[in-house]
Amino acid sequence: MGKIREKVGETIFLLSAVMSVFLILLIIYFIFSEGLKFVNEYGLLKFITGKVWKPTAGNPRFGIYPMIIGSLIVTSLSTIIALPFGLAISIFMAYYAKKTYKVLKALMNLMAAIPSVVYGFFAMMVLVPLIKDIFKAKSGMNMLSASILLAFMILPTMVNISENSLRQVPKTFMTGSLALGATKEETIRRILVPYARSGIFSSIILAIGRAIGETMAVYLVIGNQPVMPSSILKGARTLTTNIVLEMGYASGTHRQALIATGMVLFIFILIINVGFNIIRSKSEERL
Repeated sequence: MGKIREKVGETIFLLSAVMSVFLILLIIYFIFSEGLKFVNEYGLLKFITGKVWKPTAGNPRFGIYPMIIGSLIVTSLSTIIALPFGLAISIFMAYYAKKTYKVLKALMNLMAAIPSVVYGFFAMMVLVPLIKDIFKAKSGMNMLSASILLAFMILPTMVNISENSLRQVPKTFMTGSLALGATKEETIRRILVPYARSGIFSSIILAIGRAIGETMAVYLVIGNQPVMPSSILKGARTLTTNIVLEMGYASGTHRQALIATGMVLFIFILIINVGFNIIRSKSEERL
């Protein structure tokens, strides 16, 4: 009876894994089959480096370069803002928080569970006017607002994974370092954090993936202007917001261009993941 249950369990797990792979391959096939049709007709270089997006004009133009730059700026800036806070909170929760740990953990889980549109509404009502007043900008709907908002949104992902990685470091590392005369802060900085580097890199990768793929919250605060970003205090448009703004009424070549935009976004996320994994593997070899 035990062997039968084990066999049934293995079969269920195998089917789940196969289904996951099948769905991923199906998504890739749909995006690339439609996207490559457009790219072959319009031209890849013209599509990626074009600076004008006018899909409904008499002479339609499909340049996504401004959206690529907007996505990269917002993602990079949000990661730079979130990283020091995320790492500091992770270290505090793993090695300092005792009475406050359960409260902080519950708050991080709650932040992760809040729908993105709720974050967007909060930013629209609170963050946008604040940014406008502080920087005396024409509008608070700009890349800085979107970056700060995304930093809040990716913080729980970064904290939860980094904190778990720090807790996986053997306790003997801490006790041995303290016994040799190092302070707790020196031990954390020089031994524990470097040892947990792999998990911290993983948290950064997942955080960047969420930031570059976020749509609704960014859509509400970034201004959605398909022009080249000239300042973080100016409005812009990301690849994801470009798709969600126009997919509802797009057809024909316009629709194919939006699917090709999704293909470019997919490739960017793939490059980011591969790049960070290479960096992580090299850092692990040095340890």
